[in-house]
Amino acid sequence: MIITRPQHILRGITLIIAAAFTISVQDVVFKLFSNTLSLWQIFAVRAVLAFPLFAALPWWRGTGPGTLGNALHKWPMVRGLCLTLTFMAFYAAIPFLSLSTVGAANYTAPIFVTLLSAFAIRETVGPRGWVAVCVGFAGVLILLQPGTDAFSPWAVLPVIGAFFYALGHIVTRVKCQDIPLATMALSLNLMMLAAGLGASAVLLIWPPDADLARAFPNVLGPWQPIGQTEWLVLTVLAALTVAIGMLLAGAYQAAPPATVATFEYSYLLFVAFWDLTFFAAMPGGTTLLGMALIIGAGLLVLRRRTPTAPTID
Repeated sequence: MIITRPQHILRGITLIIAAAFTISVQDVVFKLFSNTLSLWQIFAVRAVLAFPLFAALPWWRGTGPGTLGNALHKWPMVRGLCLTLTFMAFYAAIPFLSLSTVGAANYTAPIFVTLLSAFAIRETVGPRGWVAVCVGFAGVLILLQPGTDAFSPWAVLPVIGAFFYALGHIVTRVKCQDIPLATMALSLNLMMLAAGLGASAVLLIWPPDADLARAFPNVLGPWQPIGQTEWLVLTVLAALTVAIGMLLAGAYQAAPPATVATFEYSYLLFVAFWDLTFFAAMPGGTTLLGMALIIGAGLLVLRRRTPTAPTID
């Protein structure tokens, strides 16, 4: 049975580049405030602040008053869980690595997207796609340098997160085609709220060693008092969360996952700029080589031959 899915390539590319830029801005804010507030406090408070925005979105998007009920359905929640696990892994590692390194490690996701597209939803990958998987994997090995003194165990977390990121977008493509963007963004917000409250509850019931909490305040530290600056930051993060959720969902609804994932590499350019601007961190030669191979792998995926011509809108 042949399943026809939307092929609005231009729309998908535009939305994913906008999402990559918005995510890069969010990541800068997370990194700057990672030692001020715990990850779980940010997740929970930001999610609560985002709810008033969602209250207005259904009418603007024409989704009607049933958005909350629809957001609790199985597949939007599965998608939200996958993306929440991605963000948990990514932001747990972000205080210990440069944005460029964490981002490049996370962008093993297109490799997983390509593999899942081939084996899970039977979308054509082609020879170029398989070469891209190999080239991208080589780029990741060069970037992370496993087995050497330059390797950081923290770099494994975004790779793990990348698998769930890819899985979430495959779910979007296959199971969430007819679900409004506001609904899927709300499902993600609910999952992130649950993660923030759940992890905070675990740390409250079973508090970690004090020295360990001081060493890793972003993942093991307690909630901190929220001042005026922190409230402003959390409000900005809430608005970014809503925008990111809708942009990602829209991109992967519009076009094939492997094509959309290719343009997510624009994120690496954005975070390299932020690293240099905010943290005076210039990627080294090895990092640049790994990033170049990963980006090259994405271009191979884009150029692969497909049996039918896509629709450009």
